[in-house]
Amino acid sequence: MRDIISNIAVASVIAPAAYDADNTPAAIDLKGFDSAMFAIHVGAGGITFSGTNKIEFKLTHSDDDVTYSAVTIDDVQGIDSVGAGGIVKALTAEHATPSVTRVGYVGNKRYTKLLADFSGTHGTATPLSATVIKGHARTRPVA
Repeated sequence: MRDIISNIAVASVIAPAAYDADNTPAAIDLKGFDSAMFAIHVGAGGITFSGTNKIEFKLTHSDDDVTYSAVTIDDVQGIDSVGAGGIVKALTAEHATPSVTRVGYVGNKRYTKLLADFSGTHGTATPLSATVIKGHARTRPVA
């Protein structure tokens, strides 16, 4: 058998819940790992999203956990583009079916943050969560 559990760490980035406003993003420390992938889980939309009533997932990174900047397309894998401010996923149209979006982080910063940025009116909350899988651990087994 192949051993994956000794080589990765998993952390909650956005706790599973129904949200109708921005989350407070916590810093994710990637020290000791040479790869990371974010899994963004979105349930059926609580509203019909539009260009005004939307959720944008913004990924930022930092060397010092103080000054954060938006990722660019060169910092990520698995998506076609990155919008202004580090938008790696945007809900701007009806989202009736739950989905998981994978975003690989290949930037070289130690810290990252993922914000679910709500714009417009969200009278009904949308279930969502995000997880980071840290891979290629420098010290194994990962505790």
